Amino acid sequence: MNLFRLAGDMTHLVSVVVLLLKIHTIKSCAGISLKTQELYALVFAARYLDLFVHFISLYNTVMKLVFLASSFTIVWYMRQHKIVRRTYDKEHDTFRHHFIVLPCLVLGLLLNEKFTFREVMWAFSIYLEAVAILPQLVLLQRTRNIDNLTAQYVFFLGAYRVLYILNWIYRYFTEPHFVHWISWIAGIVQTLLYGDFFYYYILSWKNNVKLELPA
Repeated sequence: MNLFRLAGDMTHLVSVVVLLLKIHTIKSCAGISLKTQELYALVFAARYLDLFVHFISLYNTVMKLVFLASSFTIVWYMRQHKIVRRTYDKEHDTFRHHFIVLPCLVLGLLLNEKFTFREVMWAFSIYLEAVAILPQLVLLQRTRNIDNLTAQYVFFLGAYRVLYILNWIYRYFTEPHFVHWISWIAGIVQTLLYGDFFYYYILSWKNNVKLELPA
């Protein structure tokens, strides 16, 4: 654990809190991609298969439970809650997310640290997380009407990955033999996908105007 890792985890947690705050208090999921939320639920389900068999620390276990529970709660709200589901923009959230699951699974089978079920699923989750934000970014570009809470959710989600990259750099120079190419490459790809959003988010904040992404 180091400052960058802790900041990354807390930023990730803040993104989830912001999204749940929007959905639970305002009873609206407008601007939120159900496709992305379903992908994140799959990411955490595949990554945390070791939840009850491999104990690292209380902090680690609690964070796993929080992200698992929150991701499935968000999907439930968007699919089942009688008020929230009416605000879901199904018309614009049309990214075919099923087509990115299989390639990520194939990558997990071919490129992993050890060919066991749990390690393959872990690699699969890393590859899938790298592209899980795509439906959300596409939805924002199509609607162009981005409220503050949605913008903050995506910003904190992207910031978490940037902080994790700084964590990896720090650990590379302070820990002997710290090399994790799968996480590094997938993390860099994931961060690059946020580049356009970060640019327009900072621009809107600087000029004190509402965030709009180019179509």
